[in-house]
Amino acid sequence: MFNPSRDQVRQFFCAAWQKYCAQQPLLGAEVSAAEIAARHPEYHKLLAHPDLAMQQEWRPEGGQMNPFLHLSLHLAIHEQISIDQPPGIRAAFAALCERMERHAAEHVILECLGETLWRAQSSGTSLDAPAYLEAIERAARAD
Repeated sequence: MFNPSRDQVRQFFCAAWQKYCAQQPLLGAEVSAAEIAARHPEYHKLLAHPDLAMQQEWRPEGGQMNPFLHLSLHLAIHEQISIDQPPGIRAAFAALCERMERHAAEHVILECLGETLWRAQSSGTSLDAPAYLEAIERAARAD
C-alpha cells in the first residue's frame, strides 16, 4: 500500500498543478489531482509556490483546513467512485449528482468520509465502510 509522507503529498499536488499550468503532459493520478486543484482557486497560489507549501502548517484548532488534506480526500473519493469501492458508492454519487453539481456532491461525500475517518481514529477501529456508504446514501435521499 502506498503511504506517502506529508512532504511527498504536497510535492505531488504542487508538481501536478505546475505541469497543468504549463500545459505539460500529466501522468496517472496527476490528471485527477490537477483537475481537482483547478476547481479550488483558493489553493492556486499555494500550489504554485512549493516552498510555501512545504513550510506552512494548518491547525484545526485554529479553524484552518489543510488544503492538501482537502485535495487528498477529493482524490480518494475519485478513486473510490472509479472502482465502486465501497460497493454502491458510484450509485450514491450519481444520486447526489442528480440533486446538485458534481463538485458539491463530492463535498458531501468528503464530509461523510471525514466523519467516518474521525470515528475510526477516535475509537481505534478500522473504517466502517457500511456506515460510510449509508451516510452518503442518506445525504442523497435528503431533501
